[in-house]
Amino acid sequence: MRKLLLCSVALALIGLAPMAGAAELKAIAILTPEAGTDYGWNQQGIDAAKAAGAAAGIKVMVADNLGYGDVRPTLRELAEDGAGLLIAHASGYNTAAPEVGEEMKVPVAIVDRPDALKAGLVADYTASGHEGAYLAGRLAAKMSRTGTVGIVVSGEPPSWNAQSAAFAEGAKAEKPGIVVRYAVIGPAAYSDAAGGKRVTEALIAAGADIIFGQGNGSSFGMLQAVETNKATDGGKVYFIDVIGDKTPIDKGNLLSSVVWNLTPVYTAMISDIKADKYGTHNYDIHLADGSVKLLKTSHIPDDVWTQIEALRQDIVDGKIKVTPHFDADSVHKLVQQLPTAQ
Repeated sequence: MRKLLLCSVALALIGLAPMAGAAELKAIAILTPEAGTDYGWNQQGIDAAKAAGAAAGIKVMVADNLGYGDVRPTLRELAEDGAGLLIAHASGYNTAAPEVGEEMKVPVAIVDRPDALKAGLVADYTASGHEGAYLAGRLAAKMSRTGTVGIVVSGEPPSWNAQSAAFAEGAKAEKPGIVVRYAVIGPAAYSDAAGGKRVTEALIAAGADIIFGQGNGSSFGMLQAVETNKATDGGKVYFIDVIGDKTPIDKGNLLSSVVWNLTPVYTAMISDIKADKYGTHNYDIHLADGSVKLLKTSHIPDDVWTQIEALRQDIVDGKIKVTPHFDADSVHKLVQQLPTAQ
């Protein structure tokens, strides 16, 4: 009986070994579907992981440009190489990562699966920049000349939906009569730059003079469309980006961006792993702590920016409530869809 008890204890300790050593976290890894040079989702994730790792004094392993196929072999390889946290930075990885995490007994971070939370192993960071997107909608409505603004998305994942809905709500709060047109490039057209250009041109032709674009690599096609097409009033078309800052490549059309700073998110993950608290809650971003902000560019007049800053403070203070809506149906109820662009 004593031998059986000792064996049971030993097996339990073996099973808990990875988490028992969490305080000795020495390395983390981030996996991205596209190259970390997109001024957006992939680059912001990689840069944030590096910053969080540097602050914690731990190694950061980067596996980028992996595509959207099966990443299980890469996840296993990184775990074997010593990664004590696997950041699966794509919604397409949110099935494979928990499976490999369970198999390798390594904590994983995923997106678009907040229901997958599992103590010690799985946490979600379906970051929602809806507060920033609301401000972007207010900005777009203030600066639109045609009275029509557009939203172009590369798919309808929860993060995009939350921002699309908030943008539409913000635009309508600023100008109740404004027209908000909406088009989807495809079900998962994140890197489809050609599709981004085509769909954005359709919205411009339908009257939009400001485009709110969400699309990773496809956003470069959106930006090209606003750079090479005039609005229906003959004037310039402006672009509002998300997640990153494309100012270094702006040709005069980047009005703003809902910038995400994921460093606080990854820093919290590292701290939770070290404290054996990982997987007890999910993670998000907010205006209040600066993990979400609206980018100020030279194309925004000073008086307009002053008004936007006042609205930002109202959100932080709770005077304006911006509720995230992660489902596509909520978005569709707030916008005018463009069937020909589907």
